[in-house]
Amino acid sequence: MENIAESERIIGHYRGKENGPLVVAIGGIHGNEPAGVRALERLFELLEDEPRLNPGFNFKGELLALRGNLAALAAGKRFIDIDLNRIWRQLGDESQPATTSEDLELRELIAAIEIAVEEAPLSELVLLDLHTTTAVGGIFAITGDDAPSLSLAAEMSVPVIKGMLSGLQGTTLHYFRSDHFSTDRSVRAVSFESGHHDDPASIDLALAATINLLRALGCVREEDVSTYHDELLRESAASLPRLTELVYVHHIAHDGSDGFRMAPGFRNFQPIAKGELLGRDKGGNIVAPAAGYLLMPLYQQQGDEGFFIVQDFSFPSAF
Repeated sequence: MENIAESERIIGHYRGKENGPLVVAIGGIHGNEPAGVRALERLFELLEDEPRLNPGFNFKGELLALRGNLAALAAGKRFIDIDLNRIWRQLGDESQPATTSEDLELRELIAAIEIAVEEAPLSELVLLDLHTTTAVGGIFAITGDDAPSLSLAAEMSVPVIKGMLSGLQGTTLHYFRSDHFSTDRSVRAVSFESGHHDDPASIDLALAATINLLRALGCVREEDVSTYHDELLRESAASLPRLTELVYVHHIAHDGSDGFRMAPGFRNFQPIAKGELLGRDKGGNIVAPAAGYLLMPLYQQQGDEGFFIVQDFSFPSAF
C-alpha cells in the first residue's frame, strides 16, 4: 500500500495493492463544517497504523481525501463569496481568472480529482461528500435516486433521503452524476451529514460512515472493520426514519435581503404539522406547506435554503 504525502488540499491519497474503486472523499466544502476534514485526517492515521497492527490487512482500490473550501475553512465561514456546493459545473478556459474565491477552490478540486481519475485503474468512481448541519438531531445520507447510489447509502447503516437533488442545484452530487470525468466506469455519489457543526461526535460519526462505505465497496474486508462503527451509527439513527423523500424546500435570498429567520428550537427530523409556524421573513409568517419531518433548519447567517421537509417513503420491493 502507498500513502502519498498530504498537501494543503490533499489530506491523503491511499493506493492499495489490488485494483478496485477510486473513492473521492471531500470534507469542508463548507468552511464552518470542519468535522469531515478531521474525520478524514483520522482515517489516514488509522490506515497508516493498520498494516502494522493487522499484518493481513489489504486495501483494494484507491482513496483520495480532499479539503474542500480552504479559504473558508481558514476563516471558519460557510463560504467567502458564494456557496461552493452550489456552483459545481464544467469549467471554461483555465487561462481566464477566477471571479470568486470559490471559483478558484472549484478549479483546484476538479483538477485534483481529474488527475486521480486519469491515473487510477479504477473499477468504479465513488464520491463521499462529508457535511454537518446548524441544527442538532440526526444523521443522514443524501444520494441521487439511482438504485446503485441508494443501495450504497443504505449499506452505510444510516437514514437515507431521496429526491434532495431535485431541490438543489450545482452540488458535488450533481457534478459526479453528470459524466464530467473521463471514465466509462460506473459513478456513484453519496453526501453524508454527521450531526451538528460543533458536536465532537460529528467527527466520530463521519469517520464511521466513511469506513462503512469503504467496507460496502469491498475496499476493506468485513473482518477488518470494527463493529463499533456500525453500533455508533445505528445508535445515532435509532429513532430516525430509515428512508424519506423530499417534498418541499424553502429557498431564501443568500444575501439575507428577504429577512428570513427560522423560528428557534427546531431539530433535524422533528415531526411538523401542515400549517405549523416555521419562521418569518419580510413577507410575514412562514408556515409548513405539508406535514412531515423538518430537515436542516437554517441557524446561521449564510445559506440559500431556509429548511427542507421530507416524508416517509417505502419502496414497493425490499430496499
